[in-house]
Amino acid sequence: MHKRRAADLAQHRVEELRDSYGPPTQHQWTPRQSETYETAVRAWRDLDRDARTAMAEYVKEGGQSRHKIEAKLRRAVQQDDPDS
Repeated sequence: MHKRRAADLAQHRVEELRDSYGPPTQHQWTPRQSETYETAVRAWRDLDRDARTAMAEYVKEGGQSRHKIEAKLRRAVQQDDPDS
């Protein structure tokens, strides 16, 4: 659950930056903005990969349906989120 939550937070950060800076194809970003955005995207990608890998290992060990486990995980993450 912690890995999925970290990946979701990283995705949220990428979306915040995109909202703040504007779409990269419509606005001229400064080098610092580009670097910040790219770093955030890499972090999100890496955290999401780690969360998916952990999920796959958990499913493999438990022998349960991936869809059911993912649904339970999403509910647990949302319940842990005070904004949801």
